[in-house]
Amino acid sequence: MLDDQALLQALNSTPVADGRRQDLWRDDHEMDRWAREHGGLGGDKEERRWLRTARDALQELASGTSTEPHLQQILAGVRKVPQFSAPGIEWHLEVEPERRLAVELVLAWADVEEHTPGRLRPCENPECRLFLLDRSRANTGRWCSMKTCGNRLKARRHQARTRETPRPE
Repeated sequence: MLDDQALLQALNSTPVADGRRQDLWRDDHEMDRWAREHGGLGGDKEERRWLRTARDALQELASGTSTEPHLQQILAGVRKVPQFSAPGIEWHLEVEPERRLAVELVLAWADVEEHTPGRLRPCENPECRLFLLDRSRANTGRWCSMKTCGNRLKARRHQARTRETPRPE
């Protein structure tokens, strides 16, 4: 099963560079590499289609837009079946191979929402398209990266305040 890091990699595969949205998964080779790294088929056209659909739906959902029809389509007919093994019960997905990784992506999102509700969110920088999983105790994380987005926005606010403050003569 996919973990929260794989989920963030998928969600963050559409960064903004030079003011324009990029889609790293538009390149089939890049997407196939990600799929193989996470136990997918890699190189399957249908797997790519399902993964893009799942990623786009989860990005919208994490941004506060409902995409229930897409998620229903991804999860339609999927079953989780328990199987006994030496360490205990293991759950296995019954789904077509080309759809399995997309289903796991949705399940990784559901796991994050269940165990750390409200902590997966978009960066507060309006020029950024990345997501963060806030692991801070106070749940106060606002930016995908303090180094880039956080410092940039704080510097802009400081400059704006400095311009507004009248100077003594």
